[in-house]
Amino acid sequence: MGTLLTKNQLRRLPNYLHLLKNLKTSGMKYISCQTIADCLDLNKEQVRKDIALISSTDGVPNKGREISTLINDIETILGYKTNTNAVLIGAGSLGTALCYYKGFENYGLNIVAAFDKYPSNIGKKVGNVPLFNINELDAKFLAELNAEIGIICVPDKFAQEVADQLIKSKIQAIWNLAPTKINAPKDIIVLDSDLASALAVLSHELYLKKQEEK
Repeated sequence: MGTLLTKNQLRRLPNYLHLLKNLKTSGMKYISCQTIADCLDLNKEQVRKDIALISSTDGVPNKGREISTLINDIETILGYKTNTNAVLIGAGSLGTALCYYKGFENYGLNIVAAFDKYPSNIGKKVGNVPLFNINELDAKFLAELNAEIGIICVPDKFAQEVADQLIKSKIQAIWNLAPTKINAPKDIIVLDSDLASALAVLSHELYLKKQEEK
């Protein structure tokens, strides 16, 4: 059984990874939890617990842990060392942008196919991603693609319908970018990323800041 991480730890680990990669590029070989905490403005004890949970080795006295090893440990526990295929449904503005985004390769995610309902789009490529008719999305095709993740980029009124089709097609996990919650069986991993809610939080924080400055 793998190490179970909390949501807060999962939010912090990518920040650790980004910092460690930058420090490694600058020539640094070892780092302490205190240095990580200072660089990221975090609590040292919090960082120490996170690192102890995922680290495969102990630190070196007066040096800390080896940065290369920590990078490998974090990438392994986050699944970045294992390539995972995904399919994307909804080749609109957001879906198209995700197909063109090369950064997913750094996280072991490969978008291998996109699906849409508009005939004018079918048979084309979005970046290097082939575009198929949504009616072709089934268990047999997903098995051929070796796809485990479905990315939903459709309007909210179609999100549950798409989720149901993915679930029927034996998908293992769903990344829902539609501005609505979807229902799925407990054995399906679901991540809802509501961009509208995130923007609302950001806009509210900006509003409060402006009020304080008056």
